[in-house]
Order: sequence, then structure tokens, then C-alpha cells
Amino acid sequence: MNYNLHTHTRWSDGSSEPERYVEEALKQGFSVLGFSDHSPVPFENSFALKEKNLPLYCRAIRELKKKYASPSSAEKTIEILLGIEIDFIPGLTVSFEELRKKHQFDYTIGSVHLVRDGRGEGLWFIDGPDISIYDDGILRIFGGDGRNAVTAYYRQVQEMILEHKPDIIGHLDKVKMYNRGRYFSESDAWYTKLVDETLDLAAASGTVIEVNTRGLYKKRSDTLFPGPEVLKKILKRNIPVTVSSDAHKPEELSFLFDEAKSTLRNLGFRSQRVLTAKGWQEVIL
Repeated sequence: MNYNLHTHTRWSDGSSEPERYVEEALKQGFSVLGFSDHSPVPFENSFALKEKNLPLYCRAIRELKKKYASPSSAEKTIEILLGIEIDFIPGLTVSFEELRKKHQFDYTIGSVHLVRDGRGEGLWFIDGPDISIYDDGILRIFGGDGRNAVTAYYRQVQEMILEHKPDIIGHLDKVKMYNRGRYFSESDAWYTKLVDETLDLAAASGTVIEVNTRGLYKKRSDTLFPGPEVLKKILKRNIPVTVSSDAHKPEELSFLFDEAKSTLRNLGFRSQRVLTAKGWQEVIL
């Protein structure tokens, strides 16, 4: 089964209309395509849905869902799912369950891109194409202390899991993306302890962890999100995984999927979890 559940369109920070992604998915033989544009956040930005556009986004995806579930003779069938990637920021973003019920999403991806410091005085943006913003946040908000910055990131992920229980945890260790060995080591005892604590919560919550290929194909990371050492810990805890590309362009829908699946198989994974209209299913890698 070919599928992707992490897809961004022009409604947030993607490049194209949703139907362009469907057309590309059909070319690639997809069975399932889930849309997951960024949920609104309460400040000006260039990456998230506008609050006023959220109902329009939902309507657009539902129209595609209906169209491709019962296609004309000129079209093929593909299962379309309506999802949302919710950026969890303590004290600023709304309840996941409230958002899900209001808009009847098929699934939620919970992610942390903006890390709030303990004093609530700043937001550290760990994503985007500009490494200087990552560096500036560590210096300005955390005084250059990488351990404090990363601890704040994982505590925020942990709070998200405990309070909101997303269906999928997005790019779990993305905080490493622009580190490049400068502020912390992923082998440090304090770092691995934070990862272990986070994974224990994920295992208890029953959430699925995304294996995200975007860092690799954008050449911003040397490994998947999460990397091999974290994936070993995930396997040990029997936490389900799902491979996604975090596509922002139609052509990115299955970028490095073969490589990701090969990595998982080599680590000992035998299946991944796939969401369909009938619910979650285990699919052999």
C-alpha cells in the first residue's frame, strides 16, 4: 500500500492546490493520501492556516474525498483523508480534541516547531530553511545553553502527549536538525534520558510515531526523524510507526520512502501502521 499522511498544500506552507497532490499520488499508485496542513496559531506567520480559512480547507479536502471515492470514468479511485498538523505551544494553542471535534478531522499530527521558554518570554523556532534563526533562538532565549533549550523542547513534546494525545507524533527529534554537533550530543546521558522519558509516554498513550524523510531529502539532516538510535528504542517499546514525507510539493509525496523502509527493516521493524477509512492497519514493510 502506497500512502502519505503528512502533506502540506497552499492552504498553509505548501506549494500547490490539494488536487495537484491527488493527481501526483494517483500517478505514483497511491491508495491513501492524507492532508495535514498546519493549524492556525495566534500570531502573524507565513506557515500556518489562517483561522478564517480553516473551514475552507476542510471543505476543499472533503470535496476531493467525495470526488475520488466515486470517480468518473476519467478518474481513478484513491482514499483521501482530512487531517491537521497541530503545532503545540503551551498557553497559546487550543485543545487538540476541541479542534478535532469541531472540524471532524480523520486524524491529528502533533508537532513542536516553536519552543516556549520556562518564563514564557520567547519562542525558539527550530524549523525552516534558515539555520541562523535556530542559532539566534538558542542564544537569545536560552543564553546559548543547548541543554536547557533541548530540555524545553522535549518537555513540550511530553506535555503535548500527556494533555492532547495526538494520533501521530510528528518528526519526534527534529530539534537535532540544525544542531550539527554544536550545542549538544545525541549520545549525552541527559539527552537519551529525555528521549526515553518521551518514548515511555508515547508508548503509554498509544500514539503512532512518524518516520519522517523530509530532513534527509532536503539535506538538512543526516538521518531520518527520528534517527536510528531513537528508532531502536521505539522498536523495543513496540510503538507503531508510520512513514511519511512531510511533502510541501506534489513531487515530494514519496521521497526516500524506499530508503526509510529499508532502514526500518534493517533495524528489525516488520510493519508500519497505515490509516484508512476502516481505521489503522498494520502493513508489512
